[in-house]
Amino acid sequence: MGLKYRLTLMNFLQFFIWGSWLITIGNYWFQNKGWTGTEFGVIFSTMGLASLFMPALVGVIADRWVNAEKLYAMLHILGSISLFFIPQINDPVSFFWGILVSMIFYMPTIALANSIAYSALKSNHYDVVKDFPPIRVFGTIGFIVAMWIVNLTGNKSSENQFYIASGISLLLGLYAFTLPKCPPLAKTSQKKTLIQVLGLEAFGLFKKRKMALFFIFSMFLGAALQLTNAYGDVYLDDFKKIPEYADSFVVKYSTIIMSISQMSETLFILAIPFFLKRYGIKRVMLISMLAWVLRFGLFGFGNPDDGLWMIILSCVVYGMAFDFFNISGSLYVETETDPTIRASAQGVFMMMTNGFGAIFGSWSSGLIIDNFFKGENGNFEWQGIWLTFATYSLIVAILFAIFFKHKHEPEKLTAVNN
Repeated sequence: MGLKYRLTLMNFLQFFIWGSWLITIGNYWFQNKGWTGTEFGVIFSTMGLASLFMPALVGVIADRWVNAEKLYAMLHILGSISLFFIPQINDPVSFFWGILVSMIFYMPTIALANSIAYSALKSNHYDVVKDFPPIRVFGTIGFIVAMWIVNLTGNKSSENQFYIASGISLLLGLYAFTLPKCPPLAKTSQKKTLIQVLGLEAFGLFKKRKMALFFIFSMFLGAALQLTNAYGDVYLDDFKKIPEYADSFVVKYSTIIMSISQMSETLFILAIPFFLKRYGIKRVMLISMLAWVLRFGLFGFGNPDDGLWMIILSCVVYGMAFDFFNISGSLYVETETDPTIRASAQGVFMMMTNGFGAIFGSWSSGLIIDNFFKGENGNFEWQGIWLTFATYSLIVAILFAIFFKHKHEPEKLTAVNN
């Protein structure tokens, strides 16, 4: 099997695991368990807690001591074991710890998958800006396939979603041992400072004003991503409480409707090389932020009948919002860092987006919704929720446009492949 096909399969399985439960865990939580929104916000923040330290720590290990593909394999095997035991948990406190353990194993594998792909492509003289997005798009396809399987098999609120994720995680863990070798690149013979010995050079990126601002705004965008992941499917499923919408396609197949977001990703991922080379990271990130405003605003006014077009359009713009931030951001970090700290730098990016960003988004959204957007009957006031999120995204976009200074240098994106 050719290199690109091998990396494609890796990405497909990587995000199939996440797609099996990430979008539907809200239904499992509220329908199967009946626990509160504030508790759900804390549970959803486990991704953030794990990302505070694990991606950066694992990145250091991969840069200095252990082949990235072997580390990747071991993490997925351990993740498979932890996911298998999640359905056995019957109280929210223990559930928190169970999900946290799973996320400790899973979250660093996202950055590791990028590092493995970049390393393998560069070693074989491919153009990472051009050739990585078509490979990464199959991660999104894997996410979509998982969502469809969970929905069409009637498991969007059942424990089986975790068993599916567990099985695929084990499969990927075993497959990862066959991936191209990605040995540590950091030199070990020369005299080093304490920072170098501990492998913390990537944190030195915060000394550069431009990179520090980039990471800070990545955190704010990471918060927006958690809002839509946590509540998107719950929102669509909640229309069943309105009699005229109870039997609508949107309610019956809410997860499939949500998968339009991932379908949109497959198109926008392929557009990244053009936009990134032509417009640069600042404009691409601004486009992403404005797309988040549309994502939330359209949800706020949509419904399964005459407002269905708004729900669908919201899912379409999600592809731009997610890809122009996550994928472009990862490529930008790759262009701005030395190859010897590649995995560490990707880990820092993950720490800011899926770590601090996820915690901020999950905890604050749970508290805000429980205190301001729940009626006396306990129902969510969805329009107020989505318009609040839209306002937040617009403020972030305005601040980013003002404070992030960046001169676009297209030749740098070409030089990164050498």
